[in-house]
Parts: sequence; structure tokens; C-alpha cells
Amino acid sequence: MKNLGCFLIGFLLILVQFSVKAQEGLNLGGRITGTGNRTIENASVRLLNTDRSISADASGAFLFTNLPAGNYVLEVSAVGFATRIEDVALSQSKTDLVISLSESASQLDEVIVSAEKKEQRLVTLPYSISSLSARQINQYRLWNTRELTGIVPNFFAGHSGDDRNVISIRGITTTSYDPAVAVYVDGVNQFSLDTYIPQLNDVERVEVLRGPQGTLYGRNAMGGVINIITKQPSNKTKAFVELTNGNYDQFRYTAGLQTPVLKNRLYFGATAMIQGRDGYYKNVVYNNSFDDQQGFSGNYFLKYLFNSRWTITANYKHQNNQNWGAFPLVNGVETALADPYVLSQNAVGKMMDNTQNASLSVQHRSNKLLFSSQTAYQKNYRYYKSPLDGDFSPLDAVSIINDYGKDYNKVNVWTQEFRLNNTPSASSLNWTAGAYFFSQVAPVKQATYFGEDAEMIGAPMTNFASITTSKARNRGLAFFGQAEYAISDKWNLLAGLRYDYESKKMNVLGEFQPDGADPMITRPDTSATAGFSAFSPKVGISYSINAQGRVFANFTRGFRTGGLTSLGSDPSQPPLFSYKPEYSSNLELGFRQELLDRKLRLGITVFYTELTDAQVPTLVLPDAITITRNTGKLLSKGLELELAAKPFKGLELDYSFGTTRAKYSSLKVSSNGGELNLNGKRQLFTPSVTSMLAVQYKRLVIPRAHMGILVRGEWLYLGEQFFNLSNSIRQSPYQLLNARAGIYTRRSEFFFWSRNLTDQQYISYAYDFGAVHIAPPATYGLTYRYTIH
Repeated sequence: MKNLGCFLIGFLLILVQFSVKAQEGLNLGGRITGTGNRTIENASVRLLNTDRSISADASGAFLFTNLPAGNYVLEVSAVGFATRIEDVALSQSKTDLVISLSESASQLDEVIVSAEKKEQRLVTLPYSISSLSARQINQYRLWNTRELTGIVPNFFAGHSGDDRNVISIRGITTTSYDPAVAVYVDGVNQFSLDTYIPQLNDVERVEVLRGPQGTLYGRNAMGGVINIITKQPSNKTKAFVELTNGNYDQFRYTAGLQTPVLKNRLYFGATAMIQGRDGYYKNVVYNNSFDDQQGFSGNYFLKYLFNSRWTITANYKHQNNQNWGAFPLVNGVETALADPYVLSQNAVGKMMDNTQNASLSVQHRSNKLLFSSQTAYQKNYRYYKSPLDGDFSPLDAVSIINDYGKDYNKVNVWTQEFRLNNTPSASSLNWTAGAYFFSQVAPVKQATYFGEDAEMIGAPMTNFASITTSKARNRGLAFFGQAEYAISDKWNLLAGLRYDYESKKMNVLGEFQPDGADPMITRPDTSATAGFSAFSPKVGISYSINAQGRVFANFTRGFRTGGLTSLGSDPSQPPLFSYKPEYSSNLELGFRQELLDRKLRLGITVFYTELTDAQVPTLVLPDAITITRNTGKLLSKGLELELAAKPFKGLELDYSFGTTRAKYSSLKVSSNGGELNLNGKRQLFTPSVTSMLAVQYKRLVIPRAHMGILVRGEWLYLGEQFFNLSNSIRQSPYQLLNARAGIYTRRSEFFFWSRNLTDQQYISYAYDFGAVHIAPPATYGLTYRYTIH
């Protein structure tokens, strides 16, 4: 695979070097104006799919120099004005552009997304996608990707308290560490739940692609993709400080800076955040709070422009979390809801969770081709400094130990992607092609300790540990291509295909250790291997109603990778068993349109999804071992609606609605030595309905000082959902109210906010054996933000 990667690098570089030579030295410029031809100073002008951006001067004038000939897309934004997109074909210098902006109080922004791994207008994309800008992320007060629940139709995210988000889109979800929804941050695939940083800090936009996205995104994108783009440094110096304090002694302090070091050449960007809070839960065993958290994270960029064609960007992200009580779980739904946020655990494991992501990106642009290479390294080291309660009760029955030093319980991942696109609008054919490689190593050592009360839960004896040591090595490669062809001014065809291959190897060693004795080997060090491959096609057709609207129909396929699973702690059983990938096939018909001079944006989609070879994990107690097998078939169908409107100046409305009917048409699982038929049962983590309405009113009260007030309310409704395959753990429909109100100026804002105003108690996550995690209670706080731009 290494030789193949070297060959591909050379091949792609040859393609770039021998692409049609562009004329150098062309200029592109003009003037930014507002209503009535008034001057807009300091507007930001960015050339999409490049690293070139500038600020207009005091007269609104801007000028890009030394550009190759080609097709360009300009994004123009300014404080108080709606973002506008302008297409420019540059064959000779052009410096007389006039771009007029409308006030943001009365017009929606034009939306840019990079769903096809290049920046494009949202309205031109022929599939289902939701996009949230930096402004919207701030208005919704989104700090974590799981808070997208309800905002994006048919999207749900929950977690058991350890900050590992389990995500469902359209009924496609997971209960293992191989996600069914892929997450990309700044173009880097967050390989697993272990290496994924879910915090949203200084983010430019978040895109959620609904439905299988295997063609461009590959493994584990069978439910969809979350694409996060953080703010990048440019020629314009920008900085901010944000301070938040709330109940439960919550604090969140962030600061960021993006600035040129050498104008038009070298740029630096950094964002850092510290946060923490007291636990929502009380542990009655020790009469103290449970789930206290502290964290520090950062995102750092260094970008160098060699010339108008070549750019290299180095990026480093990290997240360092501590959690005193990582699994605030209570046995039984009735017990958890009858006395919410109270638990009894005799072992309080302090979780140390350290994640690092580093990447190096190289980009080249000619007049017809865009080439990019992205090399990334991800590392996670997660352990418990003291034993973790495994029975979630005051009994000294089961606890989990994994603090065996830095050689274990860590994940190391290397990924490499090469990609080649044609420049936007270069012809009637637009295409993307590339290759992807990865290598993952994950050594794990963990003990399940059975204490004095172990016999009360069925253990054969007390005061002993069952120790499992394993090492997983995964490698894979993929080749992909996608093209959209305009067969006429109105009709477009879309087709794509991806091939993935993945090999897995695992070693496992089992030991038994009574208290005061040396470990005894119960299962010799044994290895197993498995290999999987998958083709992920995509075909579609779309019709352009006009420049602001499109109707589309698509078929897509995605997969979640297979793996190796233990069969239990019984040494008479085989140590490892392979399970196959699961596949999802999706049909969707959709419509998207901007209306009334961009005062209204509407999108509607209907879908039908079929999932086969479903991977069903079963937790075996008291061993605390998860066994995964392929069994069952799932059918999911539903409807999605998104609406954004500015009916009159200052008033903004956002509404999303989704309904999903996801049921197993075939499902049989092992139970008590027999087989349990679960045909007709509903899918996990899948609300039958998601609905969200946000209403915001914004008004200048002192125009000369640009001081105004903002009031915002949000209503969310989530329908019935289930948390185990037998559907015995059920959450009835519930509603949530959020609010935000305060004052703002050009550079600062001061807001009061509250989430879950009515203190609604509901299940966020539950295990199939009955342990339940209740979602956060009512929270509120004050946020002050000061920005230099």
C-alpha cells in the first residue's frame, strides 16, 4: 500500500504540472456597495476554493492581483449585510465589478457548502443538506455537535455521560465505536468516537449531509456526514474574547486570533478554550456531586502561500478533558425519572480523556484543476485514574480498571487523502476524483473486577479480576470519483462510485487474577484477521427550476465497516469472531428553492432507506463484554422540511421538521441461550418526529452607535423513541424551550441565555440492560463577547 501511495502522489503531481497552463498576472477587483449605492467599507471578499481573501478599503474598493485565468466564485460579506455570492469568468483582468449587498435584517445570506469537497452554493446541490453559519451557531448557542438534535431534521444525538456522541440520521445509527455517521473537521475524517472532538469553538459553519454519503466520504457514512469547518486565518486581522458563566458553576472562556504574519504570504490562527462545571447528579453514597467536568481545548493554524497556485496549511487541534464520574447512570427508567439527577455508585472513576489531531494540507490551483493532499494524525489516550463503577449501584460487585500505563488504552490513526477537482463552472462537466488511505493501531488492556458483592449479580466467586489485553491493527484504502454533467440548461445527471478495502487484525490475551495472586492465563495470546471490501455507488438526476431552485432525485449507498468481536470470557469458546459490514441503500426525492428576493428559503425531501446485515451488539453481563453479530434488516422512510424566512425587517424565522418510521422487518437476537424474534420493533435512538421553531427579533435602538437589542426563542419537539431493540426502554414525546436575549454593538454583545427552560426530564441515552442517563436539567447563564474585525 505504501508503494501504491507513492505512485499516486507522483501521478497526481504530474497531472497538476501538465494541466493547461494559466495566464499569470491577471487582476480582479471592483467595489462593494449597499442600498442606494452607498459605500460599504471593510467588507470581506473571498475567492472560494482558494486561500485568497482581502478586505475592501474605506471606499469599498477591493483588488486581487496575480491571478491565473479561470472561473472564480466570490463570497462577499460585511457586518450588518447579507452574504452574497458572485460568479466571475476571468480570461483577462477585470477591475470594474460592482457588487451590491442588502441589509441582513431583511434578506437571508447566500449559503456556501463544501459537501462535494469543494465550495459551492447550497441551492445548486442536488441532495439533502443542512448548513449552519457562524452567526447561526452563535444564535443557537451551540457548543457541541449533539446540540444539533432537532435543529437538523431527523437528527438525534445522545451520550451516556462520557461525551461520546451516538448519532442517528433517518434511523441509521450505531451502538459501537464504529459510527454510522461520519464526522469531518476541516477536511479530516474523525476516524472513530475515540479520536473525535465534538466541541464547536470558533466555527465558520457546520454542514449535515443526510442519507448515505459513501461515494465521497467512504466508511461509516451510511447515515450521513457532519462536516465542520473552523475559521481560517487570512489577510484580515480578527480576534475575539468570549466569557460565559452559568448555574452549576458553569464557565466557558474562549479567545481567538487570526492574523497575517507576512501579508499575502504567511498567516497564523489560534483559538483556545477552557470550560468546566459541577455535576448535574448527586451521588448519595458519598453525598457529593457526580460528573464534575473540566476541559481545555485548542485549534492552531499556520498557512503559507507560496504563490497564487500553491498553499500549505498546518493545523493542530487538541482536547483535554477530566470527568469525575464519567457515567452518570441509574438502573431503571422509573427510578431515574422518579428521583432525577440522583444516583448511587460506590466507585467514582475519574476519566482522563486526551485527544490530539494534527494535519498538513497542500493545495494547488490551475485554471482548470484543483489538487489537494491532506495528511492527518489522530491520537487519543483515555483511562480512568480510579476504578469505574460497572454495576451502577452501591454494591461492590463490578468495577472497571484500565489504568495500565501509556502503552495501553490509546488509539493512533494516520489518514491520507489525495483529491483532484475541476474548477467550478469550468465546463458542463464537474467532477471530483481521489484516493484515501488509513492505518489504525489500538492497544487496549482492561480488567473487570468482581468485588465482595459479586455473587449477588451471578458471579461464580468474589474478589478477582478478569483481564483482557488486545491490540487491533486496521488498514485500508479507497478510490473514488463523482461527476455531474449538465445535459441541458435545466437538466443535470449525477453519478459516482467508490471502492473501499479494509483489513483488520486483532490479538487477544485473557487472564484471571484473584486478589493477592499473580495473573493466570485463561486464554493464550491469539490473533485473528479479517478483510472487507465495499462498492458505494451514487446516481441522480436534477432539474433547475431557476438560478435559485432545484428538484432532485437520488439513489445512494453507504456502509459501516465490519470487524472482529470477542465471543465472551469462556475459554472453551473461540476468542474472536468476524462480523461483516452493514449496508444502507437510500432513495430520496427533494426540492430546494429561494424566493421573494431571498427572503424565504424552502427545502422538502422524502426518503426510503433499506439497511441490510445490521450489526447488532449485545452486552454480556457480568463479563462486561460486547458481542457484535450481523442479524436483521431495517426499513426506514420519512419526510423532511426546512424553512428560513425574514418576513419583515428584523424578524427571522427558522423551522425544521422531520418524521422517520424506522422498523426492523427482520431481527433475531440471542437471549438466555435461545433466540428472540424482534421483527417489527422500532430502531434505537430515532425519534418518530423532530420539530424545531426558532423566532428571533433584532432591532437597532441607537443607530449611530450601532447598538441594538435581540430577543430569541426556540421550541423543540421530539417524538416517541426507544433505547433497546426489544423497545422496552421508551421515551415518550417531549418538548424543550430555549431562550436568548441581550444587547449588541458592532464589536460586542452581552446576552442572557437559557436551555431547557421548563426543566424537562427525559432520557438522553440508555443501555439495553437498563442503565439510564437523563439529559441535562435547566441551565442558564450570561455571555459577553468582544470581537475585532
